[in-house]
Amino acid sequence: MKNNIGLFLAKRAELQPSTEGFVDADTGRRFTFRDWNARANRTASALAGLGVRKGDRVALLQMNSVEYMESFFALAKLGAVCVPLNWRLVPDELAFILRDAGAGTLLFGGEFLGSAEELERRGRGPNGTEIGRWIHVGKEDDRPAWALSYQELQAAGSESEPAIGGADDDTLYIMYTSGTTGLPKGAVHTHETATWGVLTINSTVDLRIGDRYLVSLPLFHVGALTPITSNVHRGVTSVVMRSFDAARTWALIEAEACNVALKVPAMLNFMLQVHDPEQHSHAHLRWILSGAAPVPVSLIEAYAGIGIEIHQVYGLTETCGPACVISAADALRKAGSTGKAFFHTDVRVVDEANRDVAPGASGEVLIRGRHIMKAYWNRPEATAETIVDGWLRSGDVATVDDEGFVYIQDRIKDMIISGGENVYPAEVEGVLMRHPQIVEAAVIGQPSEKWGESPVAIVVSKGDDLDAAGVLSFCKDKLARFKQPVSVFFIDQIPRNPSGKILKRVLRDQFPGPASS
Repeated sequence: MKNNIGLFLAKRAELQPSTEGFVDADTGRRFTFRDWNARANRTASALAGLGVRKGDRVALLQMNSVEYMESFFALAKLGAVCVPLNWRLVPDELAFILRDAGAGTLLFGGEFLGSAEELERRGRGPNGTEIGRWIHVGKEDDRPAWALSYQELQAAGSESEPAIGGADDDTLYIMYTSGTTGLPKGAVHTHETATWGVLTINSTVDLRIGDRYLVSLPLFHVGALTPITSNVHRGVTSVVMRSFDAARTWALIEAEACNVALKVPAMLNFMLQVHDPEQHSHAHLRWILSGAAPVPVSLIEAYAGIGIEIHQVYGLTETCGPACVISAADALRKAGSTGKAFFHTDVRVVDEANRDVAPGASGEVLIRGRHIMKAYWNRPEATAETIVDGWLRSGDVATVDDEGFVYIQDRIKDMIISGGENVYPAEVEGVLMRHPQIVEAAVIGQPSEKWGESPVAIVVSKGDDLDAAGVLSFCKDKLARFKQPVSVFFIDQIPRNPSGKILKRVLRDQFPGPASS
């Protein structure tokens, strides 16, 4: 049997044909694994009929939907390369990714007709793309004349299994990083790396055949694409939200009897703000994974207070998702830790001389496993800088305790050096989030004539009662003096990327300083 991700769906359809595989939570559409596989085969047949071949790059600009995932598995079977597009990007940014990937086909949802029209209008060239096939996924009345109809193409396709066009070390998808510090880079994952990502998750995390997994991260993110692929491999039903909504999440957990879910810390925070114990039942829920950013201990404790286990997970686009995860047995005992390396994964925390750090000392996280990316697309220098002797350099700072548990502190580039001391914003943010009047918080460094840099806090408060003096006073006895914010700024919303990570560069542009001390 060839190692092809598309065959995961075919095999699950054979083993559990009548089991619900995909639930579209917003439309109510439900698909068994057999239905889902049949739709994927019709899509594969249609794309092959248009001339899509092994190695061709096909981009998806769509909200979460069954059409998205059936297209992903169809492309996998054909050996074509999926290029998930971040739908929050503007046409200039989308054009860069499409050109960089060399995509020749674009499947776009009706919500993104405006962006597609702009890209089509630009044509080919330095400001345009190489797209030659435009496929509209949505209402027929909204389809522009220059685009083909996905529904018509699929309806005319064959449900027979297509000839498998790619496998093993062939490229499966190119997922572009969020580009918080520059132009996005495309992480190349193959059928092999994706398979090991799935095997790694399903041999570590407590997923059971018949579970129902709530997915609300966007499918252009590894935190949604890999879990759904893992669900197919494990025989788990994916209950998929079109986009995240805090109140709707609680309703779905109850109505769909969800057992497990993955939420970034910002989502957990928003959910907590609207939680009503009289209305929101979660009797079937065993745990929620949370990653993409360090999870404040106060948030873990707040969820424990309502009977929900939060298991902190750590991973990257470049690792196909998995790196470290905390077990159920240690989730509260080691609150704040992201646990230990996944099965089939090695993790080290090293100093600048590549030596393992002592317990409690800070260093960079290195990750090794058969699930790390093959390369950055067309970026040999960046690849060589990131993958060294088989270890992926994460760019994240962590400590390890005397039992081997890893504690993620921050991105190396976000670290603040104040008076020669290292200040990790995530630590200060964790303290700020314990304040009952603070909804969200971010910490950045501003230039300081005296200290080089000084930490400042950017805060979203619940009302008008909180002032800067109150925030600074709250931090005074909870942080060493050099870690304490010297100023506080109030804003309506903390800018984040789609994975929930705070956009520190945006905040640094907005609050350039200099610091008050």
